[in-house]
Amino acid sequence: MRILNRNVYVGPSQYARFPVIRLELDLGVLEQWPTAKLGDAFIDGLLQALPGLAEHGCSYREPGGFIRRMREGDGTWLGHVLEHVAIELQNVAGEDVTFGKTRSISDDRPGVYSVVYEYAQREEGIAAGEVALKLLDSLLPAELRTATDAAWNWEEERDGFIRYAQRRALGPSTASLVRAAEDRGIPWLRLNEQSLVQLGHGRYQQRIQATVTGRTPHISVELASDKEETNKILASLGLPVPRQELVQNADGAWRAARRLGGTVVLKPYNGNHGRGITINISEEGDVRAAFEAAREHSRSVIVETYLAGDDHRLLVVNGELIAATKRTPGHVVGDGERTVAELVEIVNSDPRRGIGHEKVLTRLQLDREAELMLERVGYTAASVPQDGEVVPLRSTANLSTGGTATDVTDIIHPDNRAMAERAVRAIGLDVGGVDFLTTNIAESYKSIGGGICEVNAAPGFRMHIAPSEGTPRDAAGPVIEMLFPPGAPSRVPIAAVTGTNGKTTTARMLAHIAKMAGYTPGLTTTDGVYIDGQRTVEGDMTGPVSARMVLADPQIDIAVLETARGGLLRAGMGVPEVDVGAVINVASDHLGLKGIDTLEQLAEVKRIVAEVARECAVLNADDPNVLKMSGYTDAKVICYVTMNPSHPLVREHIRAGGRACALEAGINGHMITLYDKGSHIPLLWTHLIPATLEGRALHNVQNAMVASAMAFSLGIKLDDIRHGLRTFDTTFFQAPGRMNVYGEHPFKVLMDYGHNAHAVGVMADLAQRLDVSGRRIVVVAGPGDRRDEDLREIAAAVAGRFDHYVCRRDDGLRGRDGDEVPRIIAKSLQAAGVDGDHISIIPDEQQAVDAALRMALPGDLVLVFADALTRTWKQIIRFQPDGATAAPQSRAEVPALDATMDEQLVAAMAGVVRDERGLRFEREESD
Repeated sequence: MRILNRNVYVGPSQYARFPVIRLELDLGVLEQWPTAKLGDAFIDGLLQALPGLAEHGCSYREPGGFIRRMREGDGTWLGHVLEHVAIELQNVAGEDVTFGKTRSISDDRPGVYSVVYEYAQREEGIAAGEVALKLLDSLLPAELRTATDAAWNWEEERDGFIRYAQRRALGPSTASLVRAAEDRGIPWLRLNEQSLVQLGHGRYQQRIQATVTGRTPHISVELASDKEETNKILASLGLPVPRQELVQNADGAWRAARRLGGTVVLKPYNGNHGRGITINISEEGDVRAAFEAAREHSRSVIVETYLAGDDHRLLVVNGELIAATKRTPGHVVGDGERTVAELVEIVNSDPRRGIGHEKVLTRLQLDREAELMLERVGYTAASVPQDGEVVPLRSTANLSTGGTATDVTDIIHPDNRAMAERAVRAIGLDVGGVDFLTTNIAESYKSIGGGICEVNAAPGFRMHIAPSEGTPRDAAGPVIEMLFPPGAPSRVPIAAVTGTNGKTTTARMLAHIAKMAGYTPGLTTTDGVYIDGQRTVEGDMTGPVSARMVLADPQIDIAVLETARGGLLRAGMGVPEVDVGAVINVASDHLGLKGIDTLEQLAEVKRIVAEVARECAVLNADDPNVLKMSGYTDAKVICYVTMNPSHPLVREHIRAGGRACALEAGINGHMITLYDKGSHIPLLWTHLIPATLEGRALHNVQNAMVASAMAFSLGIKLDDIRHGLRTFDTTFFQAPGRMNVYGEHPFKVLMDYGHNAHAVGVMADLAQRLDVSGRRIVVVAGPGDRRDEDLREIAAAVAGRFDHYVCRRDDGLRGRDGDEVPRIIAKSLQAAGVDGDHISIIPDEQQAVDAALRMALPGDLVLVFADALTRTWKQIIRFQPDGATAAPQSRAEVPALDATMDEQLVAAMAGVVRDERGLRFEREESD
């Protein structure tokens, strides 16, 4: 049994709307060993290792259902068992995960299973799968084991996994803040492997690290960490504090103890979590030993007068006391029969106690500090305390060392409440914890005494949200409400767009519209991440990493996410939901890769974007595979886009008050028209959109329609949408590789990134619609990882439409031989009736482009399908025919093409467009 492949989905995927891990698991010979055949020894051993499995319902949906599945009939297969074990391991570590799904991959691969299970933390989830595999292996008959041996110890592995999980999980305080944010609909991102968390998106974000917020003044944290200065400031305000001295060596500690008189406390100068503190000592030997213990945590040590009484933590948020808790140090109570060690085991058997922060209480440990506490009362771990005798094992009452907590918020005296609030304000903290010693919290410190030991800048919340006794308090809610007062925004609008073709141009159009409307957009595309129009990261950035990158940027106030098939298959979406999700089309591309073999399967992947749309799903009604997605979205509104004004379904949708974007014919051309709630809203003539080449580039007409529908659904004003469309063109600067036009040669050049039959066919159609006085030449290719049939379809998309064909390959061969791709395309062209004399095979992209440019004559059109976009564009604009001067020929020297084509191409580059009256104006250069 072995794991062949693993995918970690960080967001919605084809398997679930939440984070899951998918394992491709090969059972090998264990395919012949279902659980019933393995017998009761295996099942009982598994239950002994993980008793919680008895509560799993599985398909029976009731406790015990999973155990029934393992015992009844043939039982179930080990892939299914591993799924449940991986879930239960995370439950044991304190995570609340329940979802799993296991299926056989295919009849062609017997014994290979797709095992999917929910996870809370990435590394913990991965480890859960690996530990689950080892546990199952260890329970198999010896002859079937492959991953463990006799020395493998389950208890050690389990406890090690719990500690590993807790080191990577959010701590209880941070987790409570995250839950409080979720309850209020505030999104969050974990920014590192510790407790740094971003609450909210973009410019509305706030950050926390544990219980320190982005608004916590640095100087206040420094003051709280400086126990000596804190003591002085509080004393200067008349607040009750013990007298103290700062010392550097053991001799100084003993002298300070004598000056202070009575019993004293020694603690590190800047420690935390109660580490290195020794209380209630007066003998010289004890003071010197306590100094050494404190010195392990700090170079300087504080000696202060000992205050008798119970230890209380008073939590103050935004100037108001939120919770008060009495803390009791870890201890055991004797029964006159059992040893201290046995009593510790009894205490640790409490199901509320766990390792570290796994549970609401932490297990007691008989470590060196416990031994020292026992020595002080003349005991060892083997001693038997008297019945009812309290034996302390810690000098401090921290929950992390086994202490307990009792909520006393309802009985705290008003004077003590006011004292805590004054102390936290004095230090300047927005969230602070006051450690206060008193014999009775219900009485005023003014009458019975007491004092403040410390003020903590990052107080833990666990004792308040899950006390051992008393009422749990919402410690996190007031913090979130301080950071995000009622009505304050926390989200930025998020739009996601996917499709086989057109998604990059549509995403760029939408981001441009948003920028023209005054937003600061964050945009992810196949060529990088853009913040406010400036590329900040280069590369294919259409997956979940780039989505998080944009949403973490403190500048943006709207996010436009191009979402590609590859990212969805590899890691899912980067956000749990979007405001507007659009699917443009589903066409044949990448089929035969990553388990996607049919258009229907590809549609299921791209459908994820529509499924997670919260406000509006924008769907191309002209594509049957996209139209079907309307039955899978929970969006409040569905907006259909159609270029067919007679579309029957869209017509009925509009008549029912639905939202749609349609292309309607008029006396002046074609009008992009919006419908919503019975309103008919003419938006813009297509010939006024530079990216459509006066309406002839129908694929960009459709892209503009989708972008308009998305912008409208995001609440962008109509005039801003119009302005954005009229100032968006297809220059290489604004849309690299998307129908880029160069008109400064005696011939015209169109460059496009089309790399599948649908995209290639769209551009070939455009080449036919343009009026060309000369020849049409095409440089065509296909990615090496596509199927032979896909390459043949690319050839079919251009066959018979051009006068000469230059067949090439990409730089990256992707498993093909050097000239295999261009030869397949060339052979398919010939099979389609293209004369072999009109076909050139030039494998290298640069050489192929150069050959096409050199064979072009005045009046010709060269369509280049490019892979290395920047390199190819530079090659096109810098091309110089043999014997030509360095400067491009003037317009007067270039034989004019048909006036319409000449005008539409050159004007698009020169920045000239017509308004509705046919007047010309210079367009402002857009960012």
